Amino acid sequence: MTESQLDVQTDAEVQTPVADQNETVAQTDAVAVNEQDGQKLTNNKDILNYLAEKFPLCFILEGEAKPLKIGLFQDLADALADDPRVSKTQLRHVLRQYTSNWRYLYGCREGAGRVDLYGNPAGVLDAEQAAFAATQLAEAKAKVAEKRKAEAAEKRAQQRRQRKPQPTNKPRRPQAKFNAVDLTKLAIGAQVKVKAGGQAKAATVLEIQKDAARVELANGVVMTVTADRLFA
Repeated sequence: MTESQLDVQTDAEVQTPVADQNETVAQTDAVAVNEQDGQKLTNNKDILNYLAEKFPLCFILEGEAKPLKIGLFQDLADALADDPRVSKTQLRHVLRQYTSNWRYLYGCREGAGRVDLYGNPAGVLDAEQAAFAATQLAEAKAKVAEKRKAEAAEKRAQQRRQRKPQPTNKPRRPQAKFNAVDLTKLAIGAQVKVKAGGQAKAATVLEIQKDAARVELANGVVMTVTADRLFA
């Protein structure tokens, strides 16, 4: 933007980024400092209220604000030069806050009239100035939307973490213990267990061989199994 284009904004509009409509520029707690001629204001909100009281046709606190005269900061500083309640630095900060508010940017449309401290006409916004304000407003809205989206995502994640059951250590099923069978001591008709398919099945000994035994399972199946698969 050229130097002439920068003049379309007030001093505060050029130097400050757009602020959230619901946020204020770093405010401190209201602290009253007694001075010789009055009480100094240190809270941005209080200063803005004070300006609205002194210049009600310029600073509007409710509804759509009016675009301000180019160079209004200097007029404001001159008008309040002898006022002990505010300083130039404070005025600049408050003016930045005021002109970056969504209400103010909404009013910065092409052809909208600017006003001076006393509400007198002080020029109009052209298309380029209105587009600049619209861009600032769109960026501010996008920033707020992104912030809200992130907050909502974090809230959902927190809710999922709260609903997720905590893992529990389930007790393991004790494994069955089997005692090996001594074929030399095994008798026909004895009840044994046969290891088949990872399971132990009950069986009856039908015949004893050198290193195996012929057995009949409970379901009637007859099979020959080696000694290492027979258990008591």
